[in-house]
Amino acid sequence: MNFEQKLKDKFPGAMPEADFVIKSFEAIFPLGFSAINAIACVGLCRDEITLPLSDAIKKTWGESFNFSSLAGMLFLGKMGFLAAQHHSPNEEGKERYVFYAFPHIAIDAEGEVGRCERSGRHGQSTACGALFSFQKEMEGGKLRLGLDFDDVEQSLLKIRLLQEIHYGQVPDLLELTQVTLKVIQTDIERMIGLTVDSSKNDYAVFTGIQIHGPKMNYIWPDVCYSVVNGTKQQIMLKAIKKGLEEL
Repeated sequence: MNFEQKLKDKFPGAMPEADFVIKSFEAIFPLGFSAINAIACVGLCRDEITLPLSDAIKKTWGESFNFSSLAGMLFLGKMGFLAAQHHSPNEEGKERYVFYAFPHIAIDAEGEVGRCERSGRHGQSTACGALFSFQKEMEGGKLRLGLDFDDVEQSLLKIRLLQEIHYGQVPDLLELTQVTLKVIQTDIERMIGLTVDSSKNDYAVFTGIQIHGPKMNYIWPDVCYSVVNGTKQQIMLKAIKKGLEEL
């Protein structure tokens, strides 16, 4: 199974990430969100290969607030969420926030999950490296738990994800990425509930998985919605036909 087949099999409905950013903007622009009156908040993995998505969001929305941590985990807490909101444009007493949150995974040309090439490095690399390391640790049967102040984000990642993994289960990298997505979705909802006053301000949430292919990156959208004037509306993003033809 090659890349194209694996992408369609594991991530049906995935689209080129540039198309995704355009579609997400177009979906909420009629609801009153624009680059002038909203702030984009972006949670991705720190990995440099995630930057094209961050750059596309910045190009579309202007400067963005960085939520990123290893594997796209949201470790900035209430203070970070509130800081982003305090940087938002304020239009006639209303603020608007656009939250993007994605773990990532790679698929190489032969359809091997987790494998990618990096500019300037010989041989294949892995993505997500933090999740790959955690998966191998679980596979080896010796988990190093507790907060390591020399490896804070990775230790927090393990502690948080283990809360969602059944005892004795060793997920593969794809399954672990899916668990990470669900954790990110749970955590962003909790932080929104703790920090956003939806009776006064509007927001939109876009989550899914960023996929690194041999030629370009893709997005598999999952939970996407807006809350405008206190009313929640699901957002269905469909791939642009031209983008699919380029697979």
